[in-house]
Amino acid sequence: MQFSGYPEPGELVVGRVDEIEDFGVFVDLEEYEDKRGLVHVSEVASGWIKNVRDHVGVDERVVCKVLEVDEDAQQIDLSIKDVNDHQRSDKIQEWKSEQKAEKWMELAFGEDMSDEQYSTVANALFAEFGSLYDGFEQAAIHGHEALESTDLSEEDADAIVDTARENVSVPYVQVTGYVDLRAPGPAGVETVRQALQAAEGNGEVPDEIDLEVTYVGAPEYRIRVQAPNYKTAEAQLEEAAGRAREAIESAGGTGDFHRERRTDDE
Repeated sequence: MQFSGYPEPGELVVGRVDEIEDFGVFVDLEEYEDKRGLVHVSEVASGWIKNVRDHVGVDERVVCKVLEVDEDAQQIDLSIKDVNDHQRSDKIQEWKSEQKAEKWMELAFGEDMSDEQYSTVANALFAEFGSLYDGFEQAAIHGHEALESTDLSEEDADAIVDTARENVSVPYVQVTGYVDLRAPGPAGVETVRQALQAAEGNGEVPDEIDLEVTYVGAPEYRIRVQAPNYKTAEAQLEEAAGRAREAIESAGGTGDFHRERRTDDE
């Protein structure tokens, strides 16, 4: 994705060296549509420079700091020397991650997706997560819950979550479900408490699983499972809900498991 408009002073940008002159280097900005900047010879490297070509080459990818922007003159002044090794490495990694996310967009919506649809989805992810990559990563970890506060349609959210789960490598995943627990009589509160303990596994949940049960609003409780992969997470979620239902139904109550939240406020 290329941004329209101009970068901000102080921003780090990825570019490709297009032309080298004695007075400086012209750089095409990879992240901005039809934008080109100039690195003056004094900003190429620290110290005296005898030959600019000793420091950069044509088609070389560089990370630059934006010094000044004059939109009226369509001029962007850049610096290479003001970017340290750590900043350069982080920025390149960020840029590469966005390239991956671009491919995920194609997988999710097809290579022939319209510009309008692309902009709608991309803008929604940027507004919520700050980047395409982070949007897909959060969708991989948290599923549809991560996208609830965006303006994405249900169909678009489904496409993102499905693609993210198949392509994004994350250290863990998280799934969420809900149980409605009802128990009659004076012992009802204690019965529900025991059902919740059963849902939490009574200390028998595997070490690699993080399972949490929290109150949402009577009679609804949230079960959140964090696990190394989706298959394990989904299995643990269903088992937790099953334990809660079994415990409360054996005491004469009722339990209902569902994936979407029903209570309006917590």
